[in-house]
Amino acid sequence: MRGLELKVPPVVVVLLAGGSMWLIAWFTPAWRFVLPGRLVLTAAAGVIGLAIAGSGLWSFRKADTTVNPMKPESSSALVVSGIYRWTRNPMYLGFLWILLGWGIYLSNVPAYLVLPGFVLYMNRFQIEPEERALMGRFGRAFAEYRAHVRKWI
Repeated sequence: MRGLELKVPPVVVVLLAGGSMWLIAWFTPAWRFVLPGRLVLTAAAGVIGLAIAGSGLWSFRKADTTVNPMKPESSSALVVSGIYRWTRNPMYLGFLWILLGWGIYLSNVPAYLVLPGFVLYMNRFQIEPEERALMGRFGRAFAEYRAHVRKWI
């Protein structure tokens, strides 16, 4: 199963998930529901997602380490400050919020089924190999960090 590990950039996974949600909504119009304040909720989820992901990106830039999710072994610093005090994967959590906002916009029940699939895919093919690389690179410091900070929230 390691064939997909670190092969698909997370932004591409988000785009594929969002496209899948749209296709599901298009093919299942009977499952659409009315959601009062849909546009406001969509915008709020999107802004929250951008803020969370942006905060993670900013922390990486501040620490002068790579933001390339395809090469975690080239990390030059273990970032444990800022938003990384609460989540080990703020960029992926931010992407999930953006997809949640897209789901709100689509207002289609089956489209939401993509969200757990996104989490499962990211856990298995992105986060697990990243964490193996970080354990190899930072050892005990990463193990201690991982023991105290949740993967998602």
